[in-house]
Amino acid sequence: MISLFKHTALATMIGLSTPALASLAYVSNEKDNTLSVIDTDSMEVVDTIDVGARPRGILLSKDYTKLYICASDDDTVQVLDLATRKIIDTLPSGEDPEQFALHPNNKHLYISNEDDAIVTVVDVTNKDVLAQINVGIEPEGMAVSPDGKWAVNTSETTSMLHWINTETFEIEKNIVVGQRPRHVEFSKDSKIAWASAEIGGTVHIIDVGNLEQIHEMSFKVPGVNQDRVQPVGIELTDDGKYAFVALGPSNHVAVVDAQTYEVLDYLLVGSRVWQLDLDKDQKHLFTTNGVSGDVSVIDVAELKVIKSIKVGRYPWGVVVDPTS
Repeated sequence: MISLFKHTALATMIGLSTPALASLAYVSNEKDNTLSVIDTDSMEVVDTIDVGARPRGILLSKDYTKLYICASDDDTVQVLDLATRKIIDTLPSGEDPEQFALHPNNKHLYISNEDDAIVTVVDVTNKDVLAQINVGIEPEGMAVSPDGKWAVNTSETTSMLHWINTETFEIEKNIVVGQRPRHVEFSKDSKIAWASAEIGGTVHIIDVGNLEQIHEMSFKVPGVNQDRVQPVGIELTDDGKYAFVALGPSNHVAVVDAQTYEVLDYLLVGSRVWQLDLDKDQKHLFTTNGVSGDVSVIDVAELKVIKSIKVGRYPWGVVVDPTS
């Protein structure tokens, strides 16, 4: 048998490359109080991790060493060490944390507290609460621009986007959007923000330079009642080509031309599609489907669903570690 070292050396000598390690996707299972770990090469669950009560929002630290978890019913944010897959700390979060966003400085975590109508800002290095910012009723979505200038919160009942200056922790502008805004996603260059309105059935495109809406999108999925078309998660490709929009109980993901805002296609996935994330090469998109308890895998080049992966009950969030 050829040793791994000899195999690697032999491959190098004859001009072959060794296979790249697959990345790992982490999925929060809201009803099981677990995370499912998916190998994105084999497209199979390789581990299940017990976490706090009702995990929803999850995100990676900027150095990809930790995973932050909104344990909503425990009123805390948990910190998972990715090397050991163990919970190593908790952070103050305010009540009922659901979604959050990490500043590019890898220190300031902005947390939506749905029950208290506030955004809590926590320094993850020393666990200090830096600010608590009053926002609209039922704050939900949270995003920080890649350039670090803006934090944006969505308030469901108030139907607003609250634009928070990350230097002062003060709201500089409120923008009214459709009913029950749930998610905000920035373009890679921080110039455009996309915001979904679940009950309004719309996505709102915001010019970040002047904080004005420049376009409003709606969706009509063939054969699906309009009241089931409920936009939630949004994912943008880095090349600026596509926006993918999870349309909730319509069980479809909309494929949108990110330049013209034209809907190119609707892809049938599992039941109640919620959140999305691209893998490290942006060749595959992973979607969490709450009611069917699975993750759909979409081939981005072909724009078709190629796999369904069974996970825990009510999968909510998904992130792919690009370094694993």
